Amino acid sequence: MIQVHKLSKAFTVHKKDPGLLGSVRSLFRREQVVKQAVREVSLSIEEGEIVGLIGANGAGKTTLIKMLAGIIVPSAGEATVLGHVPWKRDDRFRQQIALIMGQKAQLWWDLPAADCFLLLKEIYRLPEAQYRETLDYLTEVLGVREQLNIQIRRLSLGERMKMELLAALLHSPRVVFLDEPTIGLDLTAQRAIREFILQYREQHRPAMLVTSHYMEDIQRLCERILIIREGELIYDGSLRQVMEKFATHKRITVHLRPDKPVPELSAELRALGEVLQRDAELVKVEVPRADVPAASAKLLQELPAADLVIDELDIGTVIERILSQRAEVPASELPASEPSAS
Repeated sequence: MIQVHKLSKAFTVHKKDPGLLGSVRSLFRREQVVKQAVREVSLSIEEGEIVGLIGANGAGKTTLIKMLAGIIVPSAGEATVLGHVPWKRDDRFRQQIALIMGQKAQLWWDLPAADCFLLLKEIYRLPEAQYRETLDYLTEVLGVREQLNIQIRRLSLGERMKMELLAALLHSPRVVFLDEPTIGLDLTAQRAIREFILQYREQHRPAMLVTSHYMEDIQRLCERILIIREGELIYDGSLRQVMEKFATHKRITVHLRPDKPVPELSAELRALGEVLQRDAELVKVEVPRADVPAASAKLLQELPAADLVIDELDIGTVIERILSQRAEVPASELPASEPSAS
């Protein structure tokens, strides 16, 4: 449903020195800087997939989504969405996609949601029966029936986000772009949005591309992720493979018995890994994967253990290391892109 081949986008920006002298100088000679926002990205997304797009601020995530939605024209490369070239903005293409941006509103601020939806019904030329059926289904699932006649500006942030989702899905799009759909929401609202997206995917099978800085969104929604770094797509595959390759350590936590003194850790045990915490309640050690059995046995032998827990490193921590420590994780060492599962 989405095919992208070596898609690139470069922006030319003007650089100005600070102060009055810099402003005067820029009137006669403007220094131009070319910023490569997206560099030769290639990918494909199939029907029914929810794919997570991960990257630091300024990595090119939103630029890529805007190109696929037809808002921005690329500098080079090719892309088709549902067989259409997005930036040609054919009406048949626009009737089949939806773009939801958590930081931008598409609904009319001073109108009730019900009036906004009637306007969208006319814009998309939806038959009355289809409109009523879809509206009833979405309002029921999202739990917003009581808020339909309230002005958008009077709704809470979570309620507004639900209305934005409803508006974007009213015409039953086959491709949905979600750019930070849960930004600023509380935990309850985030969970409700995630559950709705999963339920909608199961029933309607659109292709979805999701960006989020909340790793819980990515873990809950996406089996496949794309990691973009400084405009380059450096990984296309499963979350599981990322953990297997880059989560090279595990954390062992020993909860101690309160009725026993805590002995000193032996040099042999300290050599197995890094001691992250040691107090009267617990001992936490980070060790290489291969040394987990030996370290666990040694901890149980040396310490008065009430319980022992072995944890994977947090997926957010692993991806943060990939994005921020370029010298340690060069793109050439990342796993090769794997074909998407359809």
